[in-house]
Amino acid sequence: MIYRARPGQVRVIDDEGNQLGILEVAEAVELAEERGLDLVEMAAMADPPTCKLMDYGKYKFDQKKKGRGQKKTVQRRKEIKLRPKCEEHDYQVKLTRARDFLEKGHRVQVTMMFRGRESIHVQLGRELLMRLAGEVEELAKIEQLPSREGRNRMVMVLVHK
Repeated sequence: MIYRARPGQVRVIDDEGNQLGILEVAEAVELAEERGLDLVEMAAMADPPTCKLMDYGKYKFDQKKKGRGQKKTVQRRKEIKLRPKCEEHDYQVKLTRARDFLEKGHRVQVTMMFRGRESIHVQLGRELLMRLAGEVEELAKIEQLPSREGRNRMVMVLVHK
C-alpha cells in the first residue's frame, strides 16, 4: 500500500482511467486491496487529493524502461581529414561535407594530416585550412585556430554561427 494514511476524502481513479468519485481514505484503501492493486497519490495539492489504483511495481518498471532509451547522445563533432597535396576536386568534396555538417549544427574538426616530408611544409597545410575556413565563413566561425598536434597533425575546429 503506497498511500500515506491521513483522514479525509480522496478522488479515486481506477486502473483503466475511469473516475470512481470521491471516497473516504479507508474505503479507497479497501477497494485497492480487493482489486489487488496499490492506492497511489497522484496530485497531493488538489482538493480533494487525487489517487489512482495501479500496480505500482509495474508502473515503476515501465518508467525505468522508458528512461533507458533516452540515454543515447547525438554526436555533435564531425571530422574531416585533409592532406597538404589535396587535389582540387577532393578539396571541393571535403568542403561540401563540411558545409553539410555545419548546416546541421555540428562542430567540424578539420584535421590536416602530414606524411613523410610533408611535415616540413606546415605553412601549406595552414593555408589550406584557412582557405577552407574562409569559404565556409558565412556558415561558421573558427572555434580553434589551426594548431599542431604532434608531428603529423594540424587541427582546426569550426562551429556553426
